Amino acid sequence: MMASGHHKNKGSEATNAQNNDTSFLISVSSNLPTLEFINSFLTHPACGAISLFSGTTRNNFDGKIVTSLSYEGYVPMAIKELNKLCDEAKIKFGVEKIVAVHLLGDCPVGNVSVIVGSCGAHRRETIRCTEFMIDELKARVPIWKKEIYEGDESVWKENVEWHEGRRRRVMVKDNNTIS
Repeated sequence: MMASGHHKNKGSEATNAQNNDTSFLISVSSNLPTLEFINSFLTHPACGAISLFSGTTRNNFDGKIVTSLSYEGYVPMAIKELNKLCDEAKIKFGVEKIVAVHLLGDCPVGNVSVIVGSCGAHRRETIRCTEFMIDELKARVPIWKKEIYEGDESVWKENVEWHEGRRRRVMVKDNNTIS
């Protein structure tokens, strides 16, 4: 099980590597902590609100049947960016604790690939913090998603938030042609 403030580095895995702030639970690895563990981490006696977002693999995109997603990332930079993001969010929204965990590797349909959350005194700042965290994680953290379709076709996807804040999605086929 993962714990805040501890470093785990085995191959492409790391947990809260560059920040000893025990109010953050940060992980980029092939295993996610359970929702029970995350909820327990976010429970704090001064807080009346916990907000969580969990992203799951859906079974379709643009009329195609999706069988799974696969994630790759530059882990040292991802951990560094997540720590910066948590610092910013804590100051901006005044929350007590923040979670930002992302899966690396394969993620079948129905499974969770990313969880962000926060706890604070009131619901409004915790909900806004959680929304900020997922949007900024997708925009800034170097983790890439490959969408795998029925029939072995696949596409590397760029997050819509990524390209200079413009709402657009770029798809690149495995043979490096842009579609």
